[in-house]
Amino acid sequence: KKTSKPTKATVKQQQGKKGPLEMSAKKRVPFLRQVVSVKKKVHRDPRFDDLSGEYKPEIFMKTYSFLDSIKKQEKEMVQKQLKKCRNMEQKEKLQQLLNRMTQQEQAQKKQQKLRERELSLKRQQRELAKQGKKPFFLKKSEKRKLELAEKYAELKRSGKLESFLSKKRKRNAIKDKRRLPSQKNL
Repeated sequence: KKTSKPTKATVKQQQGKKGPLEMSAKKRVPFLRQVVSVKKKVHRDPRFDDLSGEYKPEIFMKTYSFLDSIKKQEKEMVQKQLKKCRNMEQKEKLQQLLNRMTQQEQAQKKQQKLRERELSLKRQQRELAKQGKKPFFLKKSEKRKLELAEKYAELKRSGKLESFLSKKRKRNAIKDKRRLPSQKNL
């Protein structure tokens, strides 16, 4: 008669389909265990991701131009609420919100003007290149001078040039006073 000896099993059967594999307690656990890897969820930021494409402000402005009308409606609603409001705290919050909205609007207009100016300069350079002339690119300092000249012309048209210049003089005078040595030090 032959007696069948049970074979040494390091891994026992699963208890049902969902049960974990039972490991032998007699076998030592290896130093570097094989752990089931879980895929880490990768978050994509569309601002910096290549899959989202390249940011072009002109296309962006055309695509989301409908937001301007919505912003105007919101601004009108805030103005109406500000007129009706009696609570001082809420009135102050609404005023801050209105100021922020107007500042954002002004900044957007300013950016649009800058873009238009740059595009016009590029067009001029292209035309000169087509004529066979060597293109001339403005430095940052020269661009700033052109912006300042345009700003002065606009202030002159609106009649606010004198008040702007007087404010600028006052600011410069205050800066000069700070730079001078005080009488305490003498």
